[in-house]
Amino acid sequence: MTKKTLYLFALISILVNFISCKNDIPPAKPINKNEIVDSTITTFEKNLLKQQIDSVFKKYNFNGSVAVFKDSTELYRKENGFLDFKTKTKIDPNSVFAIASVSKQFTAVLVLLQMEQGKLHLEDKVSTYLDNFKSKEYENINIHQLLNHTSGLNTFGGKLMFKSGSDFYYSNDGFNALGKIVEKVSGKTYDDNIMELFRKVGMNHSSTGDLFKGGNFAGAHVGNGKYAEKIENMPKRLGSKEIGIPAGGILSTIDDLHIWNNALYGGKILKPETLKQFTSKTSQRNHAIFGKMGYGYGIMINLGKPLSFFHSGYIKGSPSLNIYYPETKTSVIILSNVADEQSGKGLIFKPHKEVKKIADIVENTIHEMKIDTLASQLKI
Repeated sequence: MTKKTLYLFALISILVNFISCKNDIPPAKPINKNEIVDSTITTFEKNLLKQQIDSVFKKYNFNGSVAVFKDSTELYRKENGFLDFKTKTKIDPNSVFAIASVSKQFTAVLVLLQMEQGKLHLEDKVSTYLDNFKSKEYENINIHQLLNHTSGLNTFGGKLMFKSGSDFYYSNDGFNALGKIVEKVSGKTYDDNIMELFRKVGMNHSSTGDLFKGGNFAGAHVGNGKYAEKIENMPKRLGSKEIGIPAGGILSTIDDLHIWNNALYGGKILKPETLKQFTSKTSQRNHAIFGKMGYGYGIMINLGKPLSFFHSGYIKGSPSLNIYYPETKTSVIILSNVADEQSGKGLIFKPHKEVKKIADIVENTIHEMKIDTLASQLKI
């Protein structure tokens, strides 16, 4: 924690103690101590996030958009750089980004919705629904294993990496197979299913790479914030065999992902017991950028404090990260349309990683403040 953070923390502690003290002179109007404390903490968060995340933008000349929301309250937001480097069209709040593997959670939710309707069971063998899984190599893979990447599948048609259910191996082809299962049991295309979900949730600016026809598309670029080469055939290439819409082909905005986080984790999409399955750690991933973490169904889970559900995404020229902290109902969303691939993925995600670290520290600090507030109130 920085000296400034400690200083602000001390100020809030003093305020908490001050408003908790009994006063011989009754106030003219009743004072809601909780409202004062919450307002002070929110102001603290806004100031700290602005200072810290602004420095990330400056340090990396970050081309993209970052926002932090606590439930419906915007704590931080900043856009920087260009949608189009030739025309110098600037990124704005309506900019639409390719979110790559952040898409996987949407596919997982579609599968779970079909389960809630009784159209499938997570223990069902995939071969029940897809003929190309009936080979001896794949016959024991079930839906649960595709959802948490424990099937052993890498690229479809290849040899399994391990016995199904015994380890973790991240597979895009596994999630594309889940998309096919959704189509099979629902009788509708994946695109129809996902657009129906978007309409239900109120994500009016989200679509798939196959369907997108609107404006404000951020595209994808290789290079840096000063010079970038546009990746051709975007967003149509998201529907190619190399990527696949269910695994990484959704387009969205900062505001739509905020709506999604609130609806999903607020229990407005899945039943409580289903949401618990979605967020439960059923496997473990050693991520090349973010380290060791738990994995649920298309979602990653912090192993330590603070508790968070998140997922990164990368397709050539477009890195993204979506984080949700359930204890404070806080969303942190980081979208970009430029990647300096010559520097390697470790540096491509450096801004995202630093923003996540900042958000983790703030989240833990707020938790400490609330404990301190409660302790002060109990002394009254």
